[in-house]
Amino acid sequence: MKQRTKRSARILESKKWLLIVAALLWGCANEREKVITVWTQMNPGERKVLSEMLVKFAVEHPDGKLLTEKGYRFRELYYETEQLRTNFMIAALGGSGPDLVYGPSDMVGPFVKLGVIQPLENLFEPAFLDSFITKPIPANTYLDGHLYQIGDQIGNHLCLVYNKDLIPTPPKTMNELIEWGKTFTKDLDGDGKPDQYALVWNYTEPYFFVPFLGGYGGIVMNENAEPKLNSEATVRAAQLIKDLRDKHRIIPQECDYNTANTLFREGKAAMIINGPWAWAGYKEARINFGVARIPMIDETGKYPAPMISPRGYSINVNTKGEKLEATCKLLRFLCSPEVMLEYTRRAGTIPARVEAYRDPILQEDEILRGSFEQLSVGVAMPVVSEMRVIWDSMRPAYQSVINGSKSPTEAAKEMQDLAVKLIKEMRE
Repeated sequence: MKQRTKRSARILESKKWLLIVAALLWGCANEREKVITVWTQMNPGERKVLSEMLVKFAVEHPDGKLLTEKGYRFRELYYETEQLRTNFMIAALGGSGPDLVYGPSDMVGPFVKLGVIQPLENLFEPAFLDSFITKPIPANTYLDGHLYQIGDQIGNHLCLVYNKDLIPTPPKTMNELIEWGKTFTKDLDGDGKPDQYALVWNYTEPYFFVPFLGGYGGIVMNENAEPKLNSEATVRAAQLIKDLRDKHRIIPQECDYNTANTLFREGKAAMIINGPWAWAGYKEARINFGVARIPMIDETGKYPAPMISPRGYSINVNTKGEKLEATCKLLRFLCSPEVMLEYTRRAGTIPARVEAYRDPILQEDEILRGSFEQLSVGVAMPVVSEMRVIWDSMRPAYQSVINGSKSPTEAAKEMQDLAVKLIKEMRE
């Protein structure tokens, strides 16, 4: 009898703890259900704005205040672009992930192919969607007849950034750049290595090579998503970059993104090829800089043509019900003219809503005017998933040119062959 009593007591105690654990788990699940998360690859300056805007939505905006009273919380989480893309696909395929994912429009193709983001055209009223710009490029991204990303800015393009204290007027042509660069690139301490450079940029990455491809009239793929990499333009563009380093000696022997950025910020490089994501950091560092077109290719009369694209928000396919409604309200706020212009003022971005796009600040700001100049000769980045294959196919062969193990001609054929092979495999 005594033993049965003890056993009953243990059973009751176990049930009590199970109930407590269940209550805690339910509470945690409920807590997660009330958190709306944005995954982003924004730079530190833009992320600071985003964090402030999330707080503003929660405490000042009528919709945000109501959601806050219901227990909702809003947060952002940073990942580097490639990491964000991969992590989001894994998380969403597993049934979780953030409610909003933010990045350039070329993420849309792979996301749609995997079915990890949801169509947006029926979640927002037509008047809202019609208030976004369609030229010079559409701010909102459609694929296969559905809207999958709502943009808050356009551009995301590479430009020539110059330190006005080192070069008051940037070169207009590549020959001007080379001639001036030979006078500026110097070995100041006599160790046989230059201590200051005319130009720096992350020239080892295909994204930073593509503008020069366009300067020679080349493209990465046609309208049917067929690769067009084995071209005379690819060969000449790769040879130019190699010559800038090995023949004219006006750029560093090795240079990734961080090296280039550090040299420019420390005043050891007069010019850098970089994008709008860097403007806020240069302003904070109090660099006296301007923005201009990358110098024209003399032989072709064409300007280097960087890829241009919107950046914006997509919604996770797993976000549903009341939380989906709350997520749409947050997205609508983050894509309001007020928020877009806050980014414009502090980070130099080009807004995506017509009302904000027409704001006088875009004509008054010298950096934005330079950015527009470069944007006007850019090419729209394809959003199809084949674009991801193109980047991956270009990288090994192009970098073989840079390290001297392949000729530009060999590399152009190799990247084309690999792209054709991988696209065929992807479509099977």
